[in-house]
Amino acid sequence: MANDGAVIVTGGSRGIGAAVARRIGSQGVPVVVNYASARSAAEETVASIKGHGGTAVVVRADLHHENEIIQLFDTAVLEFGRISGLVNNAGITGGFSRVEDIRAHAIEDVLKVNVAGLMLCCREAVKHMSLRHGGKGGSIVNISSLVARTGGGGEWVHYAASKGAVNSFTVGMAREVAEEGIRVNAVAPGLIDTELHSANGRPDRLKQMAPTIPMKRAGSADEVAEAVAWLLSDAASYTTGTVLEVGGGR
Repeated sequence: MANDGAVIVTGGSRGIGAAVARRIGSQGVPVVVNYASARSAAEETVASIKGHGGTAVVVRADLHHENEIIQLFDTAVLEFGRISGLVNNAGITGGFSRVEDIRAHAIEDVLKVNVAGLMLCCREAVKHMSLRHGGKGGSIVNISSLVARTGGGGEWVHYAASKGAVNSFTVGMAREVAEEGIRVNAVAPGLIDTELHSANGRPDRLKQMAPTIPMKRAGSADEVAEAVAWLLSDAASYTTGTVLEVGGGR
């Protein structure tokens, strides 16, 4: 992975985002760990990266707000000179709900962060990285979900729909900026052992769903991070516009 620019990881304070930030940091790449509210967790991620000889900073930005997204990128450039990568990890589920019971504000919130926020981050990344704008190129990895394919019926169809939008956007944007030195891909995790399940009121979900996975287990955040790191790296130099599933064969 090129180390002459920083990689921004949105939602990098915990779970998959923190694992990605640590993995990238271990390669000697400067990391901007973004968070919206979990400052202490973000600082722990940065401390871990620095403790292993890496370079990282914490930047607060709520992806609900365009001005904060712009400030996130401006701060990254101010700190490290240029941006070479973006991992759009920040996202919300809107909670478990059948479609007939979901409230409008939950739908709006999920789309605001998972789709609009992600698109705006990509917009800013292109402005900074595109050869067309005087940049040196770079790589973008959007964190989608395997649920975009399975649909999330009975749990979170609204969340699945937002990730379906991420997949479509990834393919379209990849083709749009392919000649501008920017690769755009997505990683779609399946059942992963993170705090997400407990945070949504289903601490037993991993145990219940593991038997439905061909590999009979949940994945780890570190396993997802490996896929993200590969897509960011020069080893994936001819890979763009793809959605890489990390789901144990589901």
